[in-house]
Amino acid sequence: MAKSLYETLGVSEKATQEEIKKAYRKLARKYHPDVNKDEEAVNKFKEINAAYEVLSDKKKKDEYDLYGDQIFGGQNFHDFARQQSSSNVDLEEILNSIFGGGSSRSSSGGFSGFGSSFSGFGSGFGGFGSGTSSASSQELNQRTSITIPFYVAVKGGKHNITINNESFDIKIPAGINSGETLRVRGKGNSVGGKRGDLLIKVEVAPAVGYERKGDDLYLDIDIPLKTAMFGGKVKINTQIHDSITLKVPKNTKNGQKFRVRGAGVPNRKTGISGNLYLIANIVIPKVEDLDEDLQRMLKEKLPDGV
Repeated sequence: MAKSLYETLGVSEKATQEEIKKAYRKLARKYHPDVNKDEEAVNKFKEINAAYEVLSDKKKKDEYDLYGDQIFGGQNFHDFARQQSSSNVDLEEILNSIFGGGSSRSSSGGFSGFGSSFSGFGSGFGGFGSGTSSASSQELNQRTSITIPFYVAVKGGKHNITINNESFDIKIPAGINSGETLRVRGKGNSVGGKRGDLLIKVEVAPAVGYERKGDDLYLDIDIPLKTAMFGGKVKINTQIHDSITLKVPKNTKNGQKFRVRGAGVPNRKTGISGNLYLIANIVIPKVEDLDEDLQRMLKEKLPDGV
């Protein structure tokens, strides 16, 4: 889920409040209209202040982390702010309508008192264009949800959808997370000769053996006892990537992890893929399936506690 308020301040989504404050102060000094006479500095300064007002408030930050840039109609905050400026709409008023409640400028030139909830959006995020009311946007925009296979979420692909008696393919970007919303322009409701957008909430189906943590993937793999003890090679069908031949060292333990660099989920912002971690599950054969002499030898020779 895109969250460009963090990009506006140049910090990561895991940044601490101190890091957010430090980044804000640095940028505010750089773009303050009293210091920077560039025409773009004024708009940049407004963006910085608006981003800080949200990210410095825990409740607002938590809600923004939940919804991300959906509140700006799927645009990043920079493009959203520039669009409002080109339409001669006050950014402060727009943000006030998003957050609810009254607002007033703080002494630092930022915005304060936006309120505490995104609940005022209704179902149609991004209905703040010039000459379009929030209510009419809600009528035009239409919502639906889909469930996609795990491997499509990782590698990307196409998904066919049928709505409003129309069938078409949508592009699923590689690395999408469950709960993200995709916007398809011009596929929503028709009201007064205008066609809204279709907002599609994406859920990702689970995959047997796989677990996703951020951009990294974790996959349980079976390793025969003999290979785990004496070493060898195991060919693994990941179902997502090409087959992987894993070199297993001697004395491999149950639960031991092996890292395959770059075989995880591509990050939609950086384009860099995470890693795939293969977790060893040592397969112990049934005693009755072993040769009787081997059973007897193992029982006599294996040390206690093994």
